[in-house]
Amino acid sequence: MNIFITGAPGVGKTTVIRRTIEKLAQRGLRAGGLYCPELRSRGDRVGFEIVDLITGERGVLAHVDLSDGPRVGRYRVNLEGLSRIACKAIENAIRNADLIVVDEVGPMELKSEVFQRFVLKAVEGPKPVLGIIHWSAEHRVVEAIRQRKDTLIIEVTSKNRDSLPEEIVKKILDRAAGVQH
Repeated sequence: MNIFITGAPGVGKTTVIRRTIEKLAQRGLRAGGLYCPELRSRGDRVGFEIVDLITGERGVLAHVDLSDGPRVGRYRVNLEGLSRIACKAIENAIRNADLIVVDEVGPMELKSEVFQRFVLKAVEGPKPVLGIIHWSAEHRVVEAIRQRKDTLIIEVTSKNRDSLPEEIVKKILDRAAGVQH
């Protein structure tokens, strides 16, 4: 089973992912993959970081001060960092984790064809994937994820964001135990 969450910017998607990972870790499940927290300077968002959940390796995904790379809004995407850290994190999770985390599959990350291949490899594999799909992303990889019969997509709202981590944990643990929903 793959579970992807989506929702408006700032609603708490990455927080839901992080809390879910913490709850699963308390139950003995190891998450691998990546998350992409905001980079801030003087209270303003200036970019996004890539963090490998297993190794802790960090790099810049996108930043307003980059002079190179494809532009997404006011940011430039660091394709080298995305390929080096994010793809390695997904590959490592496929081999060594109980759960593969991908935060997020969105316009910045989808600039990398290598990243696209690794995401598809993860969702097509036997391990559960917990990820975020950008709320307005229109891309063949996003459509491929949305159309999978083994994928559940949940919208995060201000009303459900606090209860979602426990709900997602239950679905993942039930799947691991062979319970069908």
